[in-house]
Amino acid sequence: MTDAHRTVDAVWKLESARIIAGLTRMVHDVGAAEELAQDALVAALEQWPGTGVPDNPGAWLMAIAKRRAVDRIRRSRSLERKHEQIAHDMGRGPGDDPVGGPGDDVLRLLFVTCHPALSGEERVALTLRLVAGLTTEEIARAFLTGEARISQRVAAAKRTLAEQGVGFDLPEGADLAERLSSVLGVVYLVFNEGYAATSGEGLMRPGLCLEALRLGRTLAELVPDEAEAHGLVALMELQQSRAGARTGPSGELLRLDEQNRGRWDQLLIRRGFAAMLRARDAGGPPGPYMLQAAIAVCHARAATAEATDWGRIATLYDLLVDRLPTPVVRLNRAVAVGRVHGPSEGLALVDALADDPALRDYHLLPGVRGDLLVRLGRHAEAGREFRRAAALTGNAVERAFLLRRAEGVADPRAAGPTLGGAARDFLGRGELDAATVRSYGQTLRRLCRSLGEDLPLADLDAGGVARVFAAAWGEGAPRTWNRHRSAVRSFGSWAGLDDPAAGLERRAEARTGSPPVDPAHLARLWEDEGRALRERVLWLLVHESGAGPGAVLALNVEDLDLEDRRARSGGSRVRWRSGTARLLPLLVAGRERGPLFLADRRPGPARRPGEADLCPETGRGRLSYPRAEYLFKQATRALDPAGEGYTLRRLRG
Repeated sequence: MTDAHRTVDAVWKLESARIIAGLTRMVHDVGAAEELAQDALVAALEQWPGTGVPDNPGAWLMAIAKRRAVDRIRRSRSLERKHEQIAHDMGRGPGDDPVGGPGDDVLRLLFVTCHPALSGEERVALTLRLVAGLTTEEIARAFLTGEARISQRVAAAKRTLAEQGVGFDLPEGADLAERLSSVLGVVYLVFNEGYAATSGEGLMRPGLCLEALRLGRTLAELVPDEAEAHGLVALMELQQSRAGARTGPSGELLRLDEQNRGRWDQLLIRRGFAAMLRARDAGGPPGPYMLQAAIAVCHARAATAEATDWGRIATLYDLLVDRLPTPVVRLNRAVAVGRVHGPSEGLALVDALADDPALRDYHLLPGVRGDLLVRLGRHAEAGREFRRAAALTGNAVERAFLLRRAEGVADPRAAGPTLGGAARDFLGRGELDAATVRSYGQTLRRLCRSLGEDLPLADLDAGGVARVFAAAWGEGAPRTWNRHRSAVRSFGSWAGLDDPAAGLERRAEARTGSPPVDPAHLARLWEDEGRALRERVLWLLVHESGAGPGAVLALNVEDLDLEDRRARSGGSRVRWRSGTARLLPLLVAGRERGPLFLADRRPGPARRPGEADLCPETGRGRLSYPRAEYLFKQATRALDPAGEGYTLRRLRG
């Protein structure tokens, strides 16, 4: 990555919220505002490497985005109604936007993205995307859920706001109180992402912490009688007070009991205590933020780690679990119980959370478990847990810390094969085609993430596999469950194990066929030369071959025999007729290797696919099934009497 590209990335993380907020004030559509901001970002990526980074890169991005916003407004039917607004907005420089008060554009944007018209999950996802500038992957980690689900929430939220014409004014009265809870939750998630970054080379993102603190303080001033607003500010102030002591001289992560408490910021501690007093003065029973702040107060008052009042902390966690019984809160309570009543009791509570789907990829679960195992003297198990936690975190500093902890315990590695090593050997066999490797790989990667790559292969048993299945695919479709079950049975047979899928019953699959698409509708699709070549080839190939869309999307260029009109995908052959034969060479266009159907753009560094799904000539990844399905539904929505669009499976002739 060039210096200009690094600068673009850094500026975007710092300025994106203000740019999107300012654009939302102009166009009154958060979805359109984000698109315009992204256009400005693309312009920077194109121009800055050649022209150099401007003196004020944030102002440059805002100026470009505003010009494009004006162009959009001019093209709209409401030109006359917008003239006054355009003149007002263009008359202000990028640095003239109001900040620090109730008129702050970012604060206004925060309340827009937490509008009651959105579900709670949509509010948080959209705010983290637009206000905090987090990626979909980072939001998914904050939610402990999948990226696809986050993308759906963000898209649905923007669509709802646009359809309802949500304004950009600050709410008042009852409307303010209604949205405050969501806003507080989002602010704290933003702070947490800054305090313990989910990915990247640095432990923290100080800019996010400061932005969350600024927004939290502003909110507390806006609603001075809300105890939870002051409680959240107190919590963030006290946590931020420890920021400078969380790393050592070489940037290594230090545990709370290892930190030099003389480096804790006393000004922030005093501000945190003052915010707690304001929260108590506001009255009412303590809410989740006040209780968490009270726990932070216990740590701040302890002159040494040994002086920490863990008994009071455990009591506070008991109250917090009653009010906020989330898996993460229960995990933190297990740590406190382990300190008060011993590691055995703490470990029992942690093990009770092991099957919770929300924690299946949460690195602190095996991290806490490893710490308790060390205190119990079970060092070999602790080492495996620390390495499993290291594999789950996306943060380089946390990963290094966890690996050091694994190395620091007496950890005699198993002499025999491990789960990770056996999985790699199993997938590396030459007789497996690419599609089978991808399918089996999904199953085995999940086992390795959930059980640890260092698990001795002999310890892989049906009980452990059943727990992984329950957390990962318990709510999934029967077909998905059965596919992963079959993969585990094949792996177990190859490895000479007692059937590790013995505890998994095959699930009945409902067979509900859909009628094929009306031939007249198909003719309209084939005749529409305005469609993208990639889509036309994909649709024709699925229709003429009768193969499943997944098998067609899995095709590689090197699999094709254009003269004989056939290709091999997995264990089956795909054949096509004249319609596909006419267009397929145009799609290949001289490529010799890589996926046949390519995604629209190159993947980002954090979402780089495996080599089998990456085109070595263009750098683009394989077109995904969800994306291909979405494009076909959009193209056929006008043809479908139900107005929903057809699925790719209905193309099979």
